[in-house]
Amino acid sequence: MSEISEMTQVNAAPAPAQGRVGVMLPRDLPVRDVLPYARRAEELGFDQIWVVEDLGWRGGVAQAASVLASTTGVTVGIGILPAGARNVCFAAMELATLAQLHPGRLLAGIGHGMPDWMCQAGSWPASPLTLIKEYATALRLLLRGEPGPAGGRYVRCDGVVLTEVPDVVPPVVLGVRGPKSQAAAGEVADGLLLAEPAAPAYIAASLKHLSPITASSRPEIVTYDAAAVDEDEEAALARVRTALDSVGEKDWAAHIDPLPFAAALRAHRITSPNARHFARTMPAAWVRELSIAGTSDQARKAIEARHAAGATSVVLAPTGPDTLAALDSLARALPPRS
Repeated sequence: MSEISEMTQVNAAPAPAQGRVGVMLPRDLPVRDVLPYARRAEELGFDQIWVVEDLGWRGGVAQAASVLASTTGVTVGIGILPAGARNVCFAAMELATLAQLHPGRLLAGIGHGMPDWMCQAGSWPASPLTLIKEYATALRLLLRGEPGPAGGRYVRCDGVVLTEVPDVVPPVVLGVRGPKSQAAAGEVADGLLLAEPAAPAYIAASLKHLSPITASSRPEIVTYDAAAVDEDEEAALARVRTALDSVGEKDWAAHIDPLPFAAALRAHRITSPNARHFARTMPAAWVRELSIAGTSDQARKAIEARHAAGATSVVLAPTGPDTLAALDSLARALPPRS
C-alpha cells in the first residue's frame, strides 16, 4: 500500500477495535491536576487519553511519558507532534522508548503543525506535504528496527537503525486536514487523526481520501470534538459553544464543507461582528452537529454516530471552567461495558 516495506521482526499493534472513546488532556490544565486528571480518566473507564502539543504550552512526549507512568492500562495518544519540529531519528528514539516501557499503550500522531506557530519557530518547510510523507515513512521504518531512508528532500537517516525497538510498534497516524495530506495518510501511515469539529459527514468525506490504506487494512481513525454533558441540554450546549468560536474561519473549511448547512454557517459568520458572537448565536442544531453535547443519552448517540461514520476512537475535549468536574460528567456518556 505504500513505500513502507513488509515488517521483518516486529508485528504492528493489532487492528483497532471499533467503538473506543477517549478524552483529551486539556493544554491549560494546571500542572497540579495533570496526573490526577489522567488517573481519574482511567478510573472512569475511558479507553484513551490524548495529549496535545501546542506551541508555548507543554511538550507532547513529556506529557505522554508522565501519563503512561502514572496509569496502568489506558492507551495514550500524542496528537500531534509537528513533523518540522523534531529530527525524525530522535523522535523515533523517544517513541520507541515509550513503546518499550509501556507495550501496546501508545499511539503517535504526526502533523504539519499550525502554519503560524511553525513559522514563528522557523520550522515551516517549502513543501509541508513532502516533509510529512518523508517523515512518516522514515518514522515507521525506524520504529520497526529497519534502516531509515537516506536521500529525502527533508528527511535523511543514512545508516540509522534503532538498536532498541518495541515489541509492539505504535501506530503512526497523521493529524491533517487537506485532501492531499489525508491521501498521504493512506500511503504512508496507519491512519488519520481528525481535529475538532469532526462531524460524521466530515469523517465520511475524509475517509474517501484514504483509499490506499482502507483497501487493504483497517486504519486507525481518531476524531476530536468539543464535548459537554449535562442533564440540562441547554446548559451543555452553552458550555460547548465556547469551543466553537473558530469553526467559521477559513482554516476550518475542510470540516465545514461536507455539512448540509455549510453555506448558511458561512453567511452567519460573515454577518457576525466577531467569532464569539458567531458561536454564541449559531442555531442549536449546528452546535449539536459540531460537538458532542447534551444529555448523557444525546452525547452517547453523537459518539455512536461518529463510530458509525468510520471513527475507531472518538476523543472528547472537555469544556467549561471546571475541567475535573467536566471529566466526570463526560464519563456518563461512555457506552455500557460488557
